[in-house]
Amino acid sequence: MQIPAPPLPLTRDLVFIGGGHAHALVLRSWAMAPLPGVRLTVINPDPVAPYTGMLPGHIAGHYRRADLMIDLVRLARFARARVILGRATGIDRDARLIEVPGRPPVAYDLASLDIGIGSQVTGVEGAAEHAVAAKPLGPYSAQWDGFLARLRAGTVQPDVVVIGAGIGGVELALAMMHRLRAEGVAGARVTVLEQAAEALPHIGAGARRGLLEQMRLSGVELLTSARPHRVTAGAVHLQDGRDIASGFTVMVAGALPQAWLATTGLDLHAGFVTVGPTLQTSDPAIFAAGDCAHMGFAPRPKAGVYAVRQAPVLLHNLQAALSGGDLRAYQPQSDYLKLVSLGGKRALADKWGLRLEGAMLWRWKDRIDRKFMAMFHDLPAMHPAALPARMAEGLRAEVEGQPPLCAGCGAKVGPGALAEGLAAIAPMRRADVLSGAGDDAAVLRHGEGVQVLTTDQLRALTDDPFVFARIAALHALGDVWAMGAQPQAALAQITLPRLSAQLQARTLREILAGASGILGPAGADLVGGHTMQGDEMALGFSLTGLAARPLGKGGARPGDVIVLTRALGIGTILAAEMAGVNPEGEMIGEVWAKALEQMSRSGAQAAGLLASHAHALTDITGFGLAGHLWEMARAAGLGVEIDIGALPLLGGAEALAAQGVRSSLARANAAALPVELGDRPRAALLVDPQTSGGFVAAIAPGMAAPLVAELRAIGEAQTAIIGHFLAETATFRLVGN
Repeated sequence: MQIPAPPLPLTRDLVFIGGGHAHALVLRSWAMAPLPGVRLTVINPDPVAPYTGMLPGHIAGHYRRADLMIDLVRLARFARARVILGRATGIDRDARLIEVPGRPPVAYDLASLDIGIGSQVTGVEGAAEHAVAAKPLGPYSAQWDGFLARLRAGTVQPDVVVIGAGIGGVELALAMMHRLRAEGVAGARVTVLEQAAEALPHIGAGARRGLLEQMRLSGVELLTSARPHRVTAGAVHLQDGRDIASGFTVMVAGALPQAWLATTGLDLHAGFVTVGPTLQTSDPAIFAAGDCAHMGFAPRPKAGVYAVRQAPVLLHNLQAALSGGDLRAYQPQSDYLKLVSLGGKRALADKWGLRLEGAMLWRWKDRIDRKFMAMFHDLPAMHPAALPARMAEGLRAEVEGQPPLCAGCGAKVGPGALAEGLAAIAPMRRADVLSGAGDDAAVLRHGEGVQVLTTDQLRALTDDPFVFARIAALHALGDVWAMGAQPQAALAQITLPRLSAQLQARTLREILAGASGILGPAGADLVGGHTMQGDEMALGFSLTGLAARPLGKGGARPGDVIVLTRALGIGTILAAEMAGVNPEGEMIGEVWAKALEQMSRSGAQAAGLLASHAHALTDITGFGLAGHLWEMARAAGLGVEIDIGALPLLGGAEALAAQGVRSSLARANAAALPVELGDRPRAALLVDPQTSGGFVAAIAPGMAAPLVAELRAIGEAQTAIIGHFLAETATFRLVGN
């Protein structure tokens, strides 16, 4: 009989710094053929990365924002890579550590840079405050949308100034003018400023004439030998004394390297990292690709086509460097086809000095761009292993039609099974044990007051150990705070996946740094714990807390108002991220990142405010809002009425629920309620398991409104009154839409 092989341990850390096009392509290919033993990590400040080729079309209104965004979170899940949302600011090459502010440095054995470039917003007075750089693209796109909204509201003048008359500046100027006219903006003006005597220096003569003619036909004004002196909220002031009116100023003045690269000690050229034919930098343990790299062996202008062509060589060489193989050389083409958008659905082509333009070229460019993005939007489905031919009765029903086991608190045992199991607990015998199972924490007599005791454990909801530890600690602390207690001490229970000793140490450092950064400020000393290895990462904490008077779930009174402090939808969003499902019109990576932000916020202040006013209080965790409210109502011998129209929801949660996305625990949660919830998305979110969720409290009617205002003032902006407790016993009622 053959014994099933355990998961292979991870032994080397490969870290991608940046989510540029080359790294995105490598991630996709890595998913198809990963190198065993490698832990791949992506560090990027945002959960999505824009595709530059479609930006002018988006600005012109031809593409939705989601059309040009690469979802790095979804792509990393596909590649089984970790995602760390943060901006790298330095590399300690001796210690092989990457500096990311706000967290411990990230260790690497091999690293790769693909961090793109920016447009200069320095050197001109007021530009940093009153202009937006065309790169990075995300902020530019968002500010353009804001400018359009202000135009519709009539609060800004319809004048746009583009500083920089290269291909990128002219292309964006044409796109913005097209959009302004499509919006019906009267009197719209777009002006392009060029410091040199001639615009469009890096394009063939024929194409240059075509672009200048298109600017003239579109009404885009070009000013050459125009040197900006100062940018203000309503104008760009030139050195020759002219003032150019501007309600929206864009800087497209050349490629700017990220300044922190100068601190790495790597060989640079004009601030860009110099690479050789193997795409290695002057440090063989660091590779680079895309616009942040200077190909010293074959210099080329900055263009996305080179990043795309570098990706296969980068993939091969990274895997070869990690496994002892031979590296390949990258040889860039001497020239490439430039397809330049002309605002409307027309484009101009330039290669080898030849010029073509027209609607056909736009359609060609559109097909090329959509085909590229389809590689990231239409990821191949990953199917679970087929069931065996022979199996125990009941196995098929347990597996088929069920969502995969969720992470976070969605992995809890359902309330029905838990209740049956708890029935076997023997009655309490000690006089100093005041209460046990059933509330958020056990209550023990302790001097003149009481000590509360609780434990909680989570499956990893992110592969970033630092962030996961912070969320797990906050989740466990919620039970202590919900009892009106002050945290005292904590024990950690840590399960690591199979890792080499070196990677174990690295991971434990991140976990303990994350946990200590939450527990310490909360007043709890991390006094010890237990570590072990398993198939996946899991983390839990056992906590004690001290209170003069514990606050339980059972004190609600008829007519008490129900106050909820945070938005719902965590479990649904985590389930969607695991499955790679996007909410309609949005990217799951961005929705997931915002959910992580909520889970990473401390609820200590909110709990303190509530505890001083509440008749009953609990935190919302695995059994969902409805389950925890039903516990409160039963403990008090009351009923409950919930206005589902008043529920605060995380962005994307309702859309995902409408698409049928459910946490693996949702069905068991719903089965434990005395009513049928129906198929309304908001009703489904009542049984959605929450991780590091908000608090729900029973508050006297006259106190509720001022308390909600106080909670919003301290940062719990989505606090809402969502219903009230009823005198009718065992009543569970939903109202609203």
